[in-house]
Amino acid sequence: MYAIIRAGGKQSKVREGDVIDVERLRVTEGTVSFIPLLVVGEDGTVISDRTALGNATVTAEVLGEHRGDKIEVFKYKPKTGYRRHQGHRQTYTTLRVTSIGTGSDGAAKPKKRAAAAKDEDRAAKDNDGSVTADTPVADTDAASEEG
Repeated sequence: MYAIIRAGGKQSKVREGDVIDVERLRVTEGTVSFIPLLVVGEDGTVISDRTALGNATVTAEVLGEHRGDKIEVFKYKPKTGYRRHQGHRQTYTTLRVTSIGTGSDGAAKPKKRAAAAKDEDRAAKDNDGSVTADTPVADTDAASEEG
């Protein structure tokens, strides 16, 4: 089984037991979890639906931090005396992938938004005959405040 995760603006293909370097995370020890972008099982099943991936997690153990190679940037324009030199060393976090989980049943149940449910309940109630299911609730509240 493998998964594709996003860390530090880059995507990585990982399996259990892999040791990877990602751009610096603000964690120095312990474990970190990622929500994968794609999970492929041993039998070839592919999970790429966002609702199904809501339960999936990739857990990794933090092994440490180190600095990468120095990248040198040199800008030069001939015959003008324009020269600029700049260097950069990126800090990386080393991770060991400990587990790839697909969740309990591989598919998440869609969650109903609480605010939308409240508005529907409020619109369905016919308090004084002025509110019906077709009338938006916000319009009736604004009309009652004005008058």
